[in-house]
Amino acid sequence: MIRRLVPVLIIVLGLGVFQLLRMTSPEPDSVEQTERAWPVQVMAAAPASLRPALPVYGEVTAPDLMTVTASVSGQVAERPVGEGQAVNEGDLLVAMAAADVQPPLKQARAEVADIEAQIRSEQIRAETDRQALAREQAVRDSARRQLERTRSLQGNNLTSRREVDNARDALEQAELAVILRQQAIAGRPATLASLEARLQRAEAALAAARRDAERASATAPFTGIVVRVEVAAGDRVTAGTPLLSLYQPAAVEIRARIPSPFARDLEAALAAGESVEAVSEDGRNRFRLVRFAGESDPRGPLGIFRLQDDAAGLRPGDMVPVVVFRPRLEDVIAVPYSALYGSDSLYVMTDEKRMHRVTVDRVGQVLRENGDYDALVRSDRLNEGVRIITTHLPNAIEGLRVSVAKAPEALAE
Repeated sequence: MIRRLVPVLIIVLGLGVFQLLRMTSPEPDSVEQTERAWPVQVMAAAPASLRPALPVYGEVTAPDLMTVTASVSGQVAERPVGEGQAVNEGDLLVAMAAADVQPPLKQARAEVADIEAQIRSEQIRAETDRQALAREQAVRDSARRQLERTRSLQGNNLTSRREVDNARDALEQAELAVILRQQAIAGRPATLASLEARLQRAEAALAAARRDAERASATAPFTGIVVRVEVAAGDRVTAGTPLLSLYQPAAVEIRARIPSPFARDLEAALAAGESVEAVSEDGRNRFRLVRFAGESDPRGPLGIFRLQDDAAGLRPGDMVPVVVFRPRLEDVIAVPYSALYGSDSLYVMTDEKRMHRVTVDRVGQVLRENGDYDALVRSDRLNEGVRIITTHLPNAIEGLRVSVAKAPEALAE
């Protein structure tokens, strides 16, 4: 019997010990749950007058590109310059062979000399005809008097009918000679006018031959750079064949596509007499907007920019990243892009160190000294000194608790 009660006694004794230990154990400390504060960086809002920057890509063009063409058909004798070579004003660019230039010039001179000789000959003939006409008129008058005397003698039966006929024939021949001479004199001005016209054509051909002879040796009209060399010494070319081209580095232009919304503002600034400036992304070149192209497309018109200094490293055909400075905007704030959430909002830190969402208007971007860009925003709720949160939190919500973290520069120190 006792053996059967032993297990029961052991169980009862164990339960009693457990209850005793439970009643005499110390109470655990209560744990209070604390809210986490997310470290962020902030900046003080400072509305100011800033120039928005518009990054675009521009193509370098040479509107004053000049092409030298062959003035006459023939052989290229010299071409002392090469593609990409810089030349000074007056330097020889290309020369045609003299054997191809001189014959047309000599022929034109001979044609002028021949027509001038014909004119002098006609002038001498005109003077001779005038003198001959006077004598032929005298002969005609004498023949007329002789006919009258012969008729008078015939009336007195002192001469024959044959003598009267002879006198009449002599008068008619004299009158015919006068008529022919008068006709020759009357036609002389027309002949001289025709020769004068031929002389003018010949002189024009001579002037063209002289011009071609002068252009046979082409020299640089300005200091520039040679491009697109088409021929080499010894090549045979025809008149009008392009030989080479050159341009002025100081006259190159930048043509950049300006988005339509910004183009209207820039066009209005130009119309108001304001200067719209631009700079290459590397800072080596400065430009000034002078006008817009006459045509456009849905992306916007082409803005034409002129260099304000040397064209360092620029060549026609280059694509250059350009930063265009738009007209100044008042009461705008430059914030890092990390401060923006979406396209129209950011967060500020309240006095209770919590995040508060503020809706803003994005009006552009501004170029910083290190070459990066900040967004330009404007809002009536961003007064002077308001702390703008610049750290982008993926879990940002209204009322999230935050704390001001040290800047990376301070941590480095």
